[in-house]
Amino acid sequence: MEQIAIITAGGSGKRMNTDIPKQFLLLNEDPVLMRTIRAFYNYNPEIKIIITLPADYIKYWQTLCRKQRFTIPHDIVSGGKNRHFSVKNAIEKVERGSVVAVHDGVRPLVSQALIQTCFDTAAILDNAVPVIEISESIRQVDDKKNIKADRSRFRLVQTPQVFRSDILIDAFRQKYSPDFTDEASLVEAAGHNIHLVKGQPENIKITTALDLAFAAAYLDSI
Repeated sequence: MEQIAIITAGGSGKRMNTDIPKQFLLLNEDPVLMRTIRAFYNYNPEIKIIITLPADYIKYWQTLCRKQRFTIPHDIVSGGKNRHFSVKNAIEKVERGSVVAVHDGVRPLVSQALIQTCFDTAAILDNAVPVIEISESIRQVDDKKNIKADRSRFRLVQTPQVFRSDILIDAFRQKYSPDFTDEASLVEAAGHNIHLVKGQPENIKITTALDLAFAAAYLDSI
């Protein structure tokens, strides 16, 4: 089956407090998004790559690719008002009968091994979502109180989240709900069981300047 990667980079990066969105910031001389795209290309040079970008930054990205001599083939679609609608726009370019990964454009440290595990699992079980255990104590809070929670019953969710395309295409036909925080929640709402695989602690989502510094230090250490 054809393998497809939808790389979501439609965010504005407000929490980074920079002039440009975080996906375009340099990580050891390469823009974050380029490192993310390269991870999937290195895993499979034949993979079809689709990226979602803020409409106002598409020309900026194309200029950046020329400046960086970045030639890995990829399609570009305009992002929507949030992640759900950005991926929904990209899904229009996805064929049935394929296996599709949805990955955060600001997770550039994803390994080829994790990508392989997710694709292999989804090909057999219809989907695969990487998660990691929580190592710190957690508490459940509401407006009036907070109570201890059993961290062993919870996991932190990562990407790539990989699905057989027929399942994902059909899931996006549902009426939108704010509960659809990622593709796993969307597919689960459509009646499918979600299959978890072991993620990787270093597969962080770059959201703050501290995350960017950690990623740079990690790359320098390997």
